[in-house]
Amino acid sequence: MDGDPSVESELDGFSLVLPLPYRISCIIVLGIWAWGLNLHYLSFLKIDLPSLIRYSSRTSSRTASHHLSTYRLATLLTLPLILSLLLFWAFTHGNAQLVLRYEYLPQSYLFLILLIFLLPIQALSRNGRVRFLTTLKRISIGGIAETHDGKFGDILLADVLTSYAKVFGDLFVSLCMFFSSGASSTGKPDRNCGGRFLVPIIISIPSLIRLRQCLIEYLRVRRGNLKQPGSVSSTGWGGQHLANALKYSSAFPVIILSALQRSSDHSKLGLSEANLFRLWLLAVFVNSFYSFYWDVAKDWDLNLFSSSASSPDYPYGLRRHLHFHTPQLYYTVIGIDLLLRCTWSFKLSPHLDHFNDLEGGIFVMELLEVLRRWIWIFFRVETEWVRNNRGPPQEDILLGDYNGKIDED
Repeated sequence: MDGDPSVESELDGFSLVLPLPYRISCIIVLGIWAWGLNLHYLSFLKIDLPSLIRYSSRTSSRTASHHLSTYRLATLLTLPLILSLLLFWAFTHGNAQLVLRYEYLPQSYLFLILLIFLLPIQALSRNGRVRFLTTLKRISIGGIAETHDGKFGDILLADVLTSYAKVFGDLFVSLCMFFSSGASSTGKPDRNCGGRFLVPIIISIPSLIRLRQCLIEYLRVRRGNLKQPGSVSSTGWGGQHLANALKYSSAFPVIILSALQRSSDHSKLGLSEANLFRLWLLAVFVNSFYSFYWDVAKDWDLNLFSSSASSPDYPYGLRRHLHFHTPQLYYTVIGIDLLLRCTWSFKLSPHLDHFNDLEGGIFVMELLEVLRRWIWIFFRVETEWVRNNRGPPQEDILLGDYNGKIDED
């Protein structure tokens, strides 16, 4: 809708070139390219990711491979995005008033993404899109399939959604501003659109999904144990699922305290800005380092934090079976994961403390989280492949779903 002239002067240079709807579109399309690269490189390593998520295999040599189908879909989405951007830049010339006026261009592209995913056209990777939408529908209420029905795929997608949480918040802000009178979706993002706490609620939904999945897994283990009264079965008592649920729960204090920092409500609670910042710092520290520990020790089954870190059977802190070619790669990825889990530390620097408040800074943070998740997928899938073909690490047998293999996240 037509923007208020008072908004024009608030547009920064970055938003004039890449307004919010285009930033959302770029991250969505980038994620599809990243998934294709995941499929491609893992297939090169002889790791059959489609079989792990119970996706149908290619029955004919004339049928395009999974990664090629994904690349085709990504290309189909990329070309109109480039065209839309070029038209937008040609029409607006970096003029704030024109940027506000031509908001329908980026919004129409977001509609195109939705349309392509819904169109029943076989040539547009229809089977993959149907599987994605079916899985998304199941997990959107926190559901999770049984192991033989593709539980691992549900876990992967739900974890990816947690990395897109802020993107979903921005998507809501963009649509809210587009349908609000006196506002433009290409103007300065109003992250209070729809209410001060609606965006934080949307951001928390992916963590709620994973939390409920973990609790469902715990209850499944408990029901399995009830069938064997007086003893704990080989599936354990479900403690690892509860610990995983606690990890996702640790995101909620961060989201709530971040929302309070952007509002004046904290004064009504008797909290000064300094005390609120200290609480936020404690919450984000716990969430980041708990999540980092889980990435390394549980999702990737590496022994860096265990008593068996030093063993003659494998490089220090890693494990016996490694599919990636050099141990140095694992150490590098561990370091990258730690750094990208702690991007909040910019706020502790007197020179970078406002970086996360800039639109360009927010975009970079969202891109870095997608990058972290892309890297995480390689090693999470490799770990699942090792568990299925070599068995789980010994210490996980009492905690996971070990019936000849493990499927724990």
